[in-house]
Amino acid sequence: MSEEQKRQLQQQLWGICNLLRGRMAGDEYRDYILGFIFYKFLSERLLSIAQEALSEDGLDYTQLDPASDAEIIEAVREEAVDTLGYHLNPDQLFSAIAKQIRDDKEAFIIGDLAKVLRDIEESTRGQESEADFVHLFEDLDLNSSKLGKTPDDRNKIIRDVLSRLGEIDFRLDEVDADVLGDSYEYLISNFASDAGKKAGEFYTPQKVSEILARAVAMGKDNLKTVYDMTCGSGSLLLRVAKQVNKVGRFYGQEYNRTTFNLARMNMILHGVHYKDFDIKQDDTLERPQHLDHRFEAIVANPPFSLDWSANPLLLNDDRFSPYGKLAPKSKADMAFIQHMLFQLDDNGTAAVVVPHGVLFRGAAEGHIREHIIREMNALDAVIGLPANLFFGTGIPAAILVFKKCREDNENVLFIDASREFEQGTNQNILLDSHVDRIIKTLCDRKTIDKYSFLAPLSQIAENDYNLNIPRYVDTFQEEEEIDLAVVLTERKPLEQKIAELNGRMTAYLKELNYGG
Repeated sequence: MSEEQKRQLQQQLWGICNLLRGRMAGDEYRDYILGFIFYKFLSERLLSIAQEALSEDGLDYTQLDPASDAEIIEAVREEAVDTLGYHLNPDQLFSAIAKQIRDDKEAFIIGDLAKVLRDIEESTRGQESEADFVHLFEDLDLNSSKLGKTPDDRNKIIRDVLSRLGEIDFRLDEVDADVLGDSYEYLISNFASDAGKKAGEFYTPQKVSEILARAVAMGKDNLKTVYDMTCGSGSLLLRVAKQVNKVGRFYGQEYNRTTFNLARMNMILHGVHYKDFDIKQDDTLERPQHLDHRFEAIVANPPFSLDWSANPLLLNDDRFSPYGKLAPKSKADMAFIQHMLFQLDDNGTAAVVVPHGVLFRGAAEGHIREHIIREMNALDAVIGLPANLFFGTGIPAAILVFKKCREDNENVLFIDASREFEQGTNQNILLDSHVDRIIKTLCDRKTIDKYSFLAPLSQIAENDYNLNIPRYVDTFQEEEEIDLAVVLTERKPLEQKIAELNGRMTAYLKELNYGG
């Protein structure tokens, strides 16, 4: 499939969204559209397996009758459950539902469709794939009043969506599965833009994801494991896979149930076999699900300054006990980092997005930060990002890179990339050139005037383990000299000139002293 065909596929899929836009919020119609796309994908994958199994006998799976051809369908079911993890009868395929819509303009399909989605989950009961499919379609409430006031209204809109979706050829046999997976990602990013603040719960901007992924994959062709402790839609995990030849197994945990479902769908749509991912739904800090594992690569974009229990009993937890302190109850940022470092393998790399406060806040957070740097010597790099990159917050963020066995164990690299971005309509945007420069600097580990600095651990100690980037990377630009006579003779009122000068001076002082 050419790039043009891929673009057309994405536009066709996004066009279907217009049928639901305006009826409900972006994060709500997202679940319907992505759920229906996923149903069609599962159906076409199943049909491909079935047709291949029946090809020698010259049989067409779509033409089999559940009553008279029960034995053949059962043989296909066994093959499908073993290979794909689920099963659909011929009359449950997306194509069968689409044909019903075409043949009968008045057909009421909500009941049939709801049963099909339930049966997909039921087909996995007792199977190895059960945990990856259970409750997968629970957010597709086909009887929700948001779809329409009456059952007929709801039936019509669902028919319209499925009809439009039926016109699109996924061509799964002809192209790499990533084409549809990438289109799914394209939709998720568009939904994130529509959802505004809520988008932060499930989506990390693509270029930020790329920085994280390239940082943990640097120098490696294959990764045995990759983990995201707050995995959202799973996009970060999949981004890591694009940086290496192969990832052995994906692990993740997500608190939000809807987003957890989205992550599992995203994995399967990207061709990740159900046996090759283990994503759990629960609170990572309070009820971690993968504590017996150590991971070669860890990426994460945890919610900034989240409230958590900070229960003193957690000081007996192996993740937190070595530090002797817990992150504040109103700011779980350091708790997520402690969790990440506990799960990181000795040969692994971790990269996490944090708010700037993590770099300089004192008290318990300062104590934990000092332990990580002085006792563990696990901090490898600090990367300052531009402001207004993320959905839901305009504050600037940073990326921290950690390694337990560092090659350069005498220095920490600081990168100030905060000025390198393109201004977008709602958010600032990182370009490929910005990302490439960050990664090259991370790889080369050299001081670059007004951009990066290789700080000795002794200097960080002298700064009381304060990691505020302006302490290490000098980005001060000389202001051109101002001639007061010219100022007075210009047309702008003097008060306006003074306000401008005050604004510039305030910004400069804030830069020098940001965070102390």
